[in-house]
Amino acid sequence: MASICVYCSSSNAVDAAYLDAARELGGLIGRGGHALIYGGTNVGLMGALALAVRESGGHVTGIVPAIFRDKGIAWHEADELIFTADLRERKAAMEHRADAFIALPGGFGTLEEIAEVLVLKQLRQHHKPIVFLNTKGFYDPLLAFFERLYEGKFSKSEYKKLYCIAPDPAAAMNHIETYTPPKVGEKWFE
Repeated sequence: MASICVYCSSSNAVDAAYLDAARELGGLIGRGGHALIYGGTNVGLMGALALAVRESGGHVTGIVPAIFRDKGIAWHEADELIFTADLRERKAAMEHRADAFIALPGGFGTLEEIAEVLVLKQLRQHHKPIVFLNTKGFYDPLLAFFERLYEGKFSKSEYKKLYCIAPDPAAAMNHIETYTPPKVGEKWFE
């Protein structure tokens, strides 16, 4: 069983296709016997994802900054609900508990969270799988920006090995379930 950290939107106003992808991913996580680590709210993709994991028999851990405690959006039906002092503590707790990371579509928070674990992997602070779930081409502009970084020599093109781009939830889960981290001493990238 893997503990899969999923970063995603808390907006209810998004296109239904993104909510459907969150539900599908949640079902795969739960039926696969995996646990979910997520932002702990009951709204948007977060809420759809967590409910689908729970309905599919999976364990759900929500990690919520205390500033959200009084907003009524924490999902108290989670198997475990952890309140943190702030967003930084929340990210650290999520990263520490996770065996893998998936970014569903999301806003600035999602981008910041997935970028941090990507940089930590680049710095060899972990070797966990990272997946961008590219529903409806959501991440295409970001991936084009990544290409610009590689072309301009701001980043090494070998860093493409740090992450996977998945077109759908099944491909995301397949990558995580078949992922093999580099062996000790193996040159993964320069």
